Amino acid sequence: MPPTLLNVAAGTLLGVALLGAAFDRRSIAVVALVAALPDLDAVLGPVGIGAANATLHSVFLPIGAAALLYYDTAYGDRSWLADRYGWYGVRVAWVAVAAYAVAGIAPDLFSPESAAFLYPLSDRYYAVTGGFLLSTQEGIVQTYVGVGDGWIELATPGTIETHHVDTWIDPAGEERRLRLVESGWQAVLVVTAAVAVPVKGLVERGDRAALGGR
Repeated sequence: MPPTLLNVAAGTLLGVALLGAAFDRRSIAVVALVAALPDLDAVLGPVGIGAANATLHSVFLPIGAAALLYYDTAYGDRSWLADRYGWYGVRVAWVAVAAYAVAGIAPDLFSPESAAFLYPLSDRYYAVTGGFLLSTQEGIVQTYVGVGDGWIELATPGTIETHHVDTWIDPAGEERRLRLVESGWQAVLVVTAAVAVPVKGLVERGDRAALGGR
């Protein structure tokens, strides 16, 4: 599975982009933490609760959270979340849901290790891997998904019973490896996230100072 540090970095960048006026140390920490939550199913698997990249990688979790959040904030005379935390809490909650889905689940789904994103309705792992290119002979070529008999087909390495996701908690062999960064592009993403947070803070303070001076 991709390093959890990658999920945190992606969640951090998403928070920097979407939090807006709600951006501060607390909100960015919440979003980054939520992006890392799906990887906790690596701990649940060995104790018999689902499996790694399955239990907490289910797309139904962020969909359910988004539905509850929408119902709370869009229907009825009062919103529990808004009453308790104001507009700040609502904004952070929506960004956190996006971080769970985009930064928490997607990196595993779009990797060879795969994710059982339809769990518990299906225990099959899926991996959206491939490429997208323009060819002078073949035109537009994409190999992420295939289409057969009118259905979209995704690569699958197996099910929870037949496919093992190698993790620090439950390694494939005797050696345990805690993977932090595995490639150059991952290092770029992590460094970018680390730089983006203080730069965003400086920009926010500069904007407030400029407005205060008018």
